[in-house]
Amino acid sequence: MLASADTANAYGAALPWPDPPTGASHRPGRKAGAMVVLVDGELTLYMERGGKTLLAWPSGEAEAASPEDDTRLWTAVEALAESARAGSLGSVTVERVNGAQALSSPIGKLLESAGFHPTPRGLRLRP
Repeated sequence: MLASADTANAYGAALPWPDPPTGASHRPGRKAGAMVVLVDGELTLYMERGGKTLLAWPSGEAEAASPEDDTRLWTAVEALAESARAGSLGSVTVERVNGAQALSSPIGKLLESAGFHPTPRGLRLRP
């Protein structure tokens, strides 16, 4: 897990950002407060400042399958949850995932499995 503007994040500097995931209108960028989760060097999660919007890129073989079966995505969600629990991110409330409401998103189930709790606004995890 890195700040999106961190020099260790090659996306947006040496590498182009990938196209937004299907259904998402929000685009990733090297923005203050935004975070990225790289798994084996591949962009897997992008969280905008404050955590309201989360973009997730499932691994190629799991796109047709359930997100719960995607080990790369699960690893990234666990890293996000660990950072939030450790206090590095403060309280995180994810409202939208890939353009859909977090509470009804298939990736929302992964977030809940990692410790996020449903609230009226979305899925929250506190330190």
